[in-house]
Amino acid sequence: MGNVTTEAWVIYAAPDGSTSPQPAELKKEEFSFSDINDHEVLAEPIYGCWEANMTHALERRPIDICRYREEEKVVIGNAGVVRVLKAGSNVSNFKAGDMCIVFCNGIWDEYGFPERILAYDAPHTIGVLAKRMKLNEKQLIKVPEGSPHSLQQWAAFSLRYVTAWANWQRAYGCWTALWGNDFNGVPQVWGWGGGVSLAELSLAMLFGWKAALISSIDERLNLIQRMNITPIDRRQFPNLNLDEAAYSSNAAYRKTYQEAEDIFLKIVEEETDKKGVSIFVDFIGAPVFRATLKALARQGVITTAGWKQGMITSTIRAVECMKWHVHVHTHYAQYKQGIEAVDFAEANGWLPPVADEVFEWENIPLLAQDYRNGKLATYFPIFQVNSP
Repeated sequence: MGNVTTEAWVIYAAPDGSTSPQPAELKKEEFSFSDINDHEVLAEPIYGCWEANMTHALERRPIDICRYREEEKVVIGNAGVVRVLKAGSNVSNFKAGDMCIVFCNGIWDEYGFPERILAYDAPHTIGVLAKRMKLNEKQLIKVPEGSPHSLQQWAAFSLRYVTAWANWQRAYGCWTALWGNDFNGVPQVWGWGGGVSLAELSLAMLFGWKAALISSIDERLNLIQRMNITPIDRRQFPNLNLDEAAYSSNAAYRKTYQEAEDIFLKIVEEETDKKGVSIFVDFIGAPVFRATLKALARQGVITTAGWKQGMITSTIRAVECMKWHVHVHTHYAQYKQGIEAVDFAEANGWLPPVADEVFEWENIPLLAQDYRNGKLATYFPIFQVNSP
C-alpha cells in the first residue's frame, strides 16, 4: 500500500518536559498518510467550519492531543464538506464525485455512540485542514442531491447541527418523560453558548417551543431576533461569571456576583412569567452553572454536549432531587442520528445562517487567531480548502 502526500496545516506536540506548554501554532507543510483501505474513501475538503474543539487543540486545553494520540503532528478540523475522490472496494454508498458532510465520530462503541472524535482525540485520523484526507465510510453522509442549501451551510451543519439534533432528542425526551401530558402553556428553552445552542433552539422552535438565547455581541443579538428567538443581552449582567474560590473568600466579589445573578434571574422571571426555563442548553459550564440551575423550572432539564469555560461543576443533590431536575450529557451523535438530522434539515430548512465572508486557505491562521480572541461575530466561521 502506498502513501498519499498533500498540503496541510498541522500542529505539533509540545516540547518534551514542558510543564506549562505554549499554545500550538498552525504550520503549513507536506503531510503524508497511508492509502485508503477497503472501507475508506479518499476525499478533498471543499469548505470547513472552525469549531471550538479546534481552538481547544491549539490551546492544548484540556489535553495536548498530539501527546494524547502519541503522534508527532496532527491535522485538526472536523466540520466540513468534502468531495469523494476514490472509494475502497467494500464501500457501496459512496463514489467519486459525491459531495458529503463530515460525520466526525472517530471511534465508536458497539452501539454507535462516540468514544473519540475525528481529527481531535481519535488516533490516526485526519481533519479538513488538509487538501486531501481519508475517512471511514461511516464518517460521511451525502449532501442531499439537488439541495437548495449552500455547501457552506452544510459545512457549518456537519458538527454543530448534528450535535444539536442528538442533544435535543435526549433533552426533549427527558422533559416529556417528566411531564407526560400535564404541562400547560408553551414550554421555554434557553441557551448559553454559540452555534450549537443556536441550532438547538431553532430546532426546538420547530417543535413549538419558545426560545431565548444569550449573547453580548450586537451582530449575534440582531441575528437571534431575526430568527424569532428572544435575544437576551448578556451585558445586562456582565459579572455573572462565578469563581467559587473568590466567592467563598472575597466579600466584594461575592456582592458583585450576587447582584449580577439577581439581575439575570429577574429577567428569567419576567420572560417566563415566573415559571422558569423548561430546558436550559448550557455549553458554557462552570461560570454560569449555578445561575442556570436557579433559572431552571421545577421538572426542568439542563442539557449540554460540551463546555467552553469550565468542565467541573457541583450541585446540591437534595435540591436537584426536590426540584425534579434532570441533567443530560451527550457527545456528538450516532451515525443514524446524523442521517436523521440531514433528512430533517433538508425537509424543514433547518440549516445555519452562514456569513458571506469565507476565509481563504492561506488565511486560516488568522481565522484561528480571530476566533480565539473573540473577534468574529459569526457563529459559523467558514474557510475554503479546495475549489467547489
